[in-house]
Amino acid sequence: MAGKKKAQKKKAEKTAVPGNGRCINRELSWLQFNGRVLEEARDTDNPLFERVKFLAISASNLDEFVMVRMASLYDLEDADIKEPDIAGLLPKEQIAKVTEAVHAFTEEQYNVYRRMILPALHAAGVEIAEDLSALSAGEQERLDRYFDEEVYPVLTPMAVDAARPFPLVRNRAVYIGALVREKKKEPGETDLCLVQVPEVLPRLYEVSAKNASPRRFVLLEDVIARQLEKLFLNYDILCRYPFRVLRSADLEIDEDDAPDLLIEIENRLKQRRWGDALRMEVPSDADRRLVQRLSEELQVEEEELYRLNGPPDLTFLQKLYAAEGFSQYKEKRYRAPWPHPAFEKDGDIFEELRQGDVLLHHPYDSFSPVVRFIEQAAQDERVLAIKQTLYRVSADSPIIAALAFAAERGKQVFVLVELKARFDEENNIVWARRLEKAGCHVIYGLTGLKTHCKITLIVRRDDDGIRRYVHLGTGNYNDSTARLYTDLGMFTCKEAYGADATAVFNMLSGYSEPRAWNRLILAPLWLKERLLYLIRREGERAAAGEPAHIIAKMNALCHAEVIDALYAAAAAGAEIDLIVRGICSLRTDLPECEGRIRVRSIVGNFLEHSRVFYFENGYQPELYLASADWMIRNLERRVEIMFPVEDEALRAEVKHILETELADTEKARVMLADGRYGRVDKRGKKRVNAQRQFCEDAAARARHESAANTRVFHPRTPKEKEG
Repeated sequence: MAGKKKAQKKKAEKTAVPGNGRCINRELSWLQFNGRVLEEARDTDNPLFERVKFLAISASNLDEFVMVRMASLYDLEDADIKEPDIAGLLPKEQIAKVTEAVHAFTEEQYNVYRRMILPALHAAGVEIAEDLSALSAGEQERLDRYFDEEVYPVLTPMAVDAARPFPLVRNRAVYIGALVREKKKEPGETDLCLVQVPEVLPRLYEVSAKNASPRRFVLLEDVIARQLEKLFLNYDILCRYPFRVLRSADLEIDEDDAPDLLIEIENRLKQRRWGDALRMEVPSDADRRLVQRLSEELQVEEEELYRLNGPPDLTFLQKLYAAEGFSQYKEKRYRAPWPHPAFEKDGDIFEELRQGDVLLHHPYDSFSPVVRFIEQAAQDERVLAIKQTLYRVSADSPIIAALAFAAERGKQVFVLVELKARFDEENNIVWARRLEKAGCHVIYGLTGLKTHCKITLIVRRDDDGIRRYVHLGTGNYNDSTARLYTDLGMFTCKEAYGADATAVFNMLSGYSEPRAWNRLILAPLWLKERLLYLIRREGERAAAGEPAHIIAKMNALCHAEVIDALYAAAAAGAEIDLIVRGICSLRTDLPECEGRIRVRSIVGNFLEHSRVFYFENGYQPELYLASADWMIRNLERRVEIMFPVEDEALRAEVKHILETELADTEKARVMLADGRYGRVDKRGKKRVNAQRQFCEDAAARARHESAANTRVFHPRTPKEKEG
């Protein structure tokens, strides 16, 4: 962000619909999604520690929203952009509305924390102590020993005066700010001091004795604040309060002029620490003088100041969730993953794939076959080449290790590591260098584009000749998130897919573009046009009196052309069901659509992440999986892939997934006429929790039980309404 303006923002009017015109503002729609996450923290049907986890997730989500999306809005305002967004709002108007909404959301978060989570934890024998003077003598002694032996040695007190300028306040880190006065100075003369709460120590410390009840935890900033006099000897501490700053995390990279993209991104990552302050969090009772001094030093305006009824950075609740001894308060109804029966534990994966295409539904189906696919290829003497795209991988990725091993064994290994994957840049730089050192051919993505597609190609010399084995997915090659995110992946060794996969990698590594494609549809080349064609075709089918139905599952929908095409198809008579986890700028109340567009969002135990598109197409249905959401960035600024599912058994599996999610009455919310979301009206409907159903499906597959009777696909009719 070049520089954030300091003009006063006009307070936004409160409106029922978060936007105006024919579409909903994407930022306000995202905040509604995070509100649905927060609803899970309020939901007393969820186990207590799952509620704790959802509150932490909502806090983490909001941090990223401020650092990225709000930063982008300020960038647009700085650039004096006069073009309105999809909802007809100028950047200044968006900033005003979003700022008001973020303040309201933050207040609701802390209401949930203070009024619901803390009392529920207390009732369960868990306390997050706030008044440390109320601790028992044994606990206070334990706390003093912990401070002296482990905390004090790593602290760095920072005074601010003429000789010591205001220090760098790191993005997202918690600090203690204090006003102090030297004992020999006159009253009224104060100095500002800061202490960073060290990130190398746990944010939560359990101060209670082993097996004690209640189990009592304290926050590290409170431990430090309690002993602040030991850091500023000869000073009187006038006030002490924790605070935190969020900065812009937008990276501006001139890829055309960068001689080495890896080095350029490394340099830009260092600058992220200096991004403009967009949000400062302080306790609601913080001393006014201290807040004013901090605001002046950090150039934070009043609307960027958030007074909290609780500690800054509620993501510390993830640490509480991870603490040992609380399994009785966690979710046990979602048993996953399960082994897929298509893959024997120690079998030849290539032999198994020659029997036919295989679909994996993560996290219900284990991700291990995907890892085995790479590991076995690395060890197989018949494998000649391995090619793969990597966007986000785990911290200790077995896939990276397998690729490096393959290269060291002399195989041709090509890996595209996307260095511009936001907040994974540093991690990906490490992996790129490790792969290069092992002898892999590594590229860092394409100039001006992010490579977001998920594709692996293995070239093998089989008994009957060269054969290409392909894995295509909707989610990342990340064995950690594959246990948390719902995604779909397809294995195939059909020639049409193999030829297209080869063409994709030739395009990524060079300048080769085939004259024709067999199955894969790529962005930014043709994917948008293909989607628009498929949507318009449904409208034409409907106008001709033929069956016309679109079911599209994705993470976000905010592409204006796609939305207009959906409106037109619905106006022509097509039925449209959208399962959109997060941002949805489309509205369901346009009169010309006559209620034929329905939108639902599922927020559950796992993060919905797969992209699935179904087109009725008269009497010839088509079904696609994709890496792309229906957003401008996916369809026009990223390398993405959409591919058809042609095997009838696999099509039945995907249809079952869509059908079950459309039937969900437990974790689904539906968009109402005013643009808000509400729970499904359960009257007269079977209680369905899609994610738990998928766990049962995976268990049935693992036990070789037939689930055919549950896999009947019934497209919705115009008369079927949702509450």
